Amino acid sequence: MMSNEPEVSVVIPTYNRSALLRSTVDSVLNQDTQTTFEVILIDNNSSDDTKDVVASLIETYPGKVRYVVERKQGNAHARNRGIEEAKGAIVAFVDDDVTVDKNWLTSLKTILDARSDLSFVGGKVLPQWNGPPPSWLTPDHWAPLALLDYGNDEFAISGNSPRGLLTANIAFRRNVFEETGMFLPDLQRVKNMIGSMEDHEFLLRVCRSGKQGIYTPRMIATTHIDTERLTKAYHRRWHTGHGHFYAVLADPDWERSKFRLAGVPAHLFKETATNALLWCGRVLSGKTDAAFVNECRLRFFSGFFRQRRRQPS
Repeated sequence: MMSNEPEVSVVIPTYNRSALLRSTVDSVLNQDTQTTFEVILIDNNSSDDTKDVVASLIETYPGKVRYVVERKQGNAHARNRGIEEAKGAIVAFVDDDVTVDKNWLTSLKTILDARSDLSFVGGKVLPQWNGPPPSWLTPDHWAPLALLDYGNDEFAISGNSPRGLLTANIAFRRNVFEETGMFLPDLQRVKNMIGSMEDHEFLLRVCRSGKQGIYTPRMIATTHIDTERLTKAYHRRWHTGHGHFYAVLADPDWERSKFRLAGVPAHLFKETATNALLWCGRVLSGKTDAAFVNECRLRFFSGFFRQRRRQPS
């Protein structure tokens, strides 16, 4: 007897991005695939015309789009609600500002079908520039833009090799959530904060539980880059926020150190001193683009240190 349940649930959390949402949904629903799937839009309290855009999408694609409102604010809450609503044995995530390649769904399904040892699969998130990016914006600065490209070779991701993937383009078997839990709201951005890492923590937890996944260049998503994120001011804020969330995360492997000062592991002081010296040398020699890499790492330390000073000992 055949099941009527979809093979894959595609969860798209959205918040005030109605201008981009249609192209995201169009790219998912116009896949070259034989896989049965559903699309679940999780509206996380949008105040723009998201509801109207979704109504139009439901009319365009009858029976293919489900609309759910999640009142608890934040990406972790929205993704967790999507997991709860999902009916598929595979739960895939894309962000509301990306479009996916026509073979995206076939690629992830083919890999997971062929490899029962894999619990997740993720791929590239490439930029859609609206114009030439500034000279300083090299791949060293891709993290604040939620971009990822590890090249054209597949490789395993596990507890022994826990390289990061992005929830803008990733898929998990449902049992992953049943066995390792959900995304942690404590690590999501709130209000004007940026640099959150609920997705990073979740993938670490999955890998350290003994599960493994794979990076594949065949899963391709392209993301719209807001003009704001092309400014140094945004990147400074992101790295400061990222330091804050790293301090909240308190990852025992990363923080392992012979001694600590003010709750900060010794290796971070050493790295910060090195970055301070490099920053000074590069600024004095006029290498301002290279110096900005070191400045961002100093901003990370600032966010980490301030959060540790606030935390109870």
